[in-house]
Amino acid sequence: MQNTISLYQKPIVIKQESLPFTVRLVKNESDLMKAVSIRQSAYERHVPEFAKLLQEPELADYEDDTVVFLAESKDDGAPLGTIRIQSNFVRPLDLEKSVELPTWLSESKIAEASRLGIVASPQGSLIKDALVKAFYLLCMKNSIDLMVISARRPLNRMYEKLCFSDVFSDLIPMKHIGNIPHKIMYFDVRSSYKTWTEHNHPGVEFFGLTHHPDISID
Repeated sequence: MQNTISLYQKPIVIKQESLPFTVRLVKNESDLMKAVSIRQSAYERHVPEFAKLLQEPELADYEDDTVVFLAESKDDGAPLGTIRIQSNFVRPLDLEKSVELPTWLSESKIAEASRLGIVASPQGSLIKDALVKAFYLLCMKNSIDLMVISARRPLNRMYEKLCFSDVFSDLIPMKHIGNIPHKIMYFDVRSSYKTWTEHNHPGVEFFGLTHHPDISID
């Protein structure tokens, strides 16, 4: 990801909140293997056949236009969750191996989140929100226009609740994800706060109005 100064209007932070875990960028092979272990075990719970392909890092994990986030427990450093982010600054998104995006999307500055994995835990929802917030903050920092995801059902409902919209009405078989049908969805980063407030989104405080020092995007 290139480092640029965001020109987007940000909501005013009204409070600071600590989390029981940290979210940070993967910096080395040891970090990456922690992320891979979470990724593989999470997929194994839902798509066990495809999970067999995720036991080792993927080539995409090492690309210059890609970063991987890792959530870790503050208590013992145990890995709790992970997400991978790729921009289209250098090359098309990985999901474009499986689907041709409409011009209004492909010609924008976009970033795709993939390989979201979270441990089975009472904190799972909070970990997920923190990883998605890291995705959002990274997009804000790099002046990304649109956040893009592909999600199998029922995970697409999670993104619907975050005010993501469908790119296509149909499910798309994703060739690079075992031909599993996915919903392709997007979120306009530039109008995020306006969208959340207009929809009375319950997470607007977490995503827009609260500073979480435990989430690092540098």
